[in-house]
Amino acid sequence: MTKILVTGADGFIGKNLCIRAAERDYSVVQFDRSHSSSELSAMLNGVDAVIHLAGVNRPLSDDEFITGNADLTINLCNAIAVQPHKPMLVFASSMQATQPNAYGKSKLIAENAVRILANQHGVKVHIYRLPNVFGKWCKPNYNSVVATFCHNITQDLPIQINDASKVLDLVYVDDVVNGFLKIITEDDKRVDQTITPQYSATLGELAALIKNFKESRNTGIVEPVGTGFTRALYSTYISYLAPQQFVYPLTKHADPRGEFVEMLKTQNSGQFSYFTAFPGVTRGGHYHHTKTEKFLVIRGSAKFGFRHIVTDEQYEINTNGGEPQVVETVPGWTHDITNVGNDEMIVMLWANEIFNREIPDTVTCPVSITN
Repeated sequence: MTKILVTGADGFIGKNLCIRAAERDYSVVQFDRSHSSSELSAMLNGVDAVIHLAGVNRPLSDDEFITGNADLTINLCNAIAVQPHKPMLVFASSMQATQPNAYGKSKLIAENAVRILANQHGVKVHIYRLPNVFGKWCKPNYNSVVATFCHNITQDLPIQINDASKVLDLVYVDDVVNGFLKIITEDDKRVDQTITPQYSATLGELAALIKNFKESRNTGIVEPVGTGFTRALYSTYISYLAPQQFVYPLTKHADPRGEFVEMLKTQNSGQFSYFTAFPGVTRGGHYHHTKTEKFLVIRGSAKFGFRHIVTDEQYEINTNGGEPQVVETVPGWTHDITNVGNDEMIVMLWANEIFNREIPDTVTCPVSITN
């Protein structure tokens, strides 16, 4: 079993890392603010790798940068150097290490201590200069603008933007954690490492996107949250919801036929909804020129009727909730659906476009031909 020591285990990245490491059956030794540097030697016993996250970034005075960043790292390196079995060291530094401020200088001193450990004692080391890291459990109103924006917007609190055009370089905490855990098992001798993917966004873009996440509960239109930066940011935003915000209502349209509810609308992949129908009720009776739909009967029994609007060719499909089948509507065929069972029917519906009342692409036309 791989045994790792995580410093800063009670911090934002540390919490995410320790949980993911435990999921992989790693033995995790946690060093946090309740420990002192003098305990490091004992905690390193039998450790295969150290992931050094501990540090100070919001001190009361600049002196704390040296003690919390430089001195702690030096003490850690000294403790590793005297171990009979010297573990790998993965160090989470900062892009600020290139800057002439107190924080950056303390990180650079820490980096130099790590390089000396490698050069003088043959320890395998990896240094990551991280940009802004975002994700679940990051403390708002501290040092992460993403955390602050997500927290404040979910709680209807104001946000402050002094320069909307300022660009932020960002990495997602899951990618950071994956990178750290992966490097432990790789035969990679490079000291300087980079987390990928990295993202860039202006403060204005960041705020607008998070506000859109919030507004989606009212519009029903969700951002493309399946991949990339938007996926990671949306997951982060959701993590700042209070438990009482885990639920929100939808509008229900009811008439003698049954109910219709729109659940979700996407910007480029259509919308999802469901409807009900009482026994004997027929819904539909129209055709589309371009719009397509997929129907899935969740409960009940249904008869789908189709008629080609030019040739009058007709076709029927019977399906029920006990045998999951998707029935597609085809442009140029008028169609309807009838509840042929004895109970209320529930049907899930996907359409490839958001319904537009100005251009509905829905033309009333009965399936049955009356002479």
